[in-house]
Amino acid sequence: MEVQETRVQTDRVLTIPNILSMARLVGVPLFLWLILRPEFGGPKSDGWALLVLALSGVTDYLDGKLARRWNQISSLGRLLDPAADRLYILSTLVGLTWREILPLWLTCVLLARELVLLVMVGILRRHGYPPPQVNFLGKAATFNLMYAFPLLLLSDGSGWIASLAAIFGWAFAGWGTTLYWWAGVLYVVQVRRLVRADAMAERTR
Repeated sequence: MEVQETRVQTDRVLTIPNILSMARLVGVPLFLWLILRPEFGGPKSDGWALLVLALSGVTDYLDGKLARRWNQISSLGRLLDPAADRLYILSTLVGLTWREILPLWLTCVLLARELVLLVMVGILRRHGYPPPQVNFLGKAATFNLMYAFPLLLLSDGSGWIASLAAIFGWAFAGWGTTLYWWAGVLYVVQVRRLVRADAMAERTR
């Protein structure tokens, strides 16, 4: 996942980068269904779920790359990209927690960060500001988590591959969770500065 420029270069909706982002969004319910099939009496489809997740990662890289190369950075694209990231993280959290691969406390820690960010977005909107741009730290956190989840899914088995996947999966999960909250704290600081600047501007009028 690459950090996109903040400058909007087109208002078009049907661009190749936007279509790739839409395809990622369509893959979210498919991915969740594949993960949860064994819980409802269906066959285990972890391989297919991993394939969907891998294709999501490829399209995530391509949509930002092509948007910059072809000057197709759009307002819609800036909304779709982080939305797809968050929905994949949410669906993976639900699936892995339901299957007891991921502990409930870790899921709560990650969801609490999302709740904090939602509150910050609400405060920004009340003061007339758009949602904060995704920074490098936030992207790095998402990158780590998107590596952790498929590895943890792969660890739900037996043999040396599953053992190795568990070691690296939990390492990525630890770093991802730490960076995820670090980025969240930086967002809170950013929002606080904007709100304080607005308050000072009001006093000087």
